[in-house]
Amino acid sequence: MNIQEVILVEGKYDKIKLDSILDATVIAVNGFSIFKDKDMRQLIKRYAEERGIIILTDSDSGGFLIRKHLLQIVPPNQIKNAYIPQIPGKEKRKIKPGKAGFLGVEGVSSDIILDALKKCGCTPRAPGIPITKADLVLAGLSGSKNAAEKRQLLLQHLHLPQTLSANAFLNAINAFMTKPEFDAWLQKVTNPAKHL
Repeated sequence: MNIQEVILVEGKYDKIKLDSILDATVIAVNGFSIFKDKDMRQLIKRYAEERGIIILTDSDSGGFLIRKHLLQIVPPNQIKNAYIPQIPGKEKRKIKPGKAGFLGVEGVSSDIILDALKKCGCTPRAPGIPITKADLVLAGLSGSKNAAEKRQLLLQHLHLPQTLSANAFLNAINAFMTKPEFDAWLQKVTNPAKHL
């Protein structure tokens, strides 16, 4: 399923689950750290403006608290809410159930997640060619002497926080640029005289 909106989940295991069943940009807000992470909040606002967001958190008190916080930082017309049902159980990687005793996003079936996304009115997106880690290496944005400088230029061009991790950087450029736009930006940066 290709989805236009950026999907916000609580943690990395939720992201891994969604990445395995969707063609979408999925961002883990890292649980309660979203309350203090100004760069992540700025990035979420930008995702919301450009593509809209879907909030998909666990159906427990922690998930609803994170959802409530996200609802306060993004205008309502840029948000869709997807909900999973409260199903008793525990995730396979855990020794015991969580405090509420319900499965989280990572623990429910793929069908339940897909159904929740359909019910919230997610927007289908035409598949495109993604920008990959290999593209970043070939472009000198990773693994080269002045890769950090080049990444900063691209982040400035996209008006994004300068402190994004490598994976967040790749997610962001895929969310805000198509592969042809990325290639055109590279040409402009490497051959500025052609674009005067």
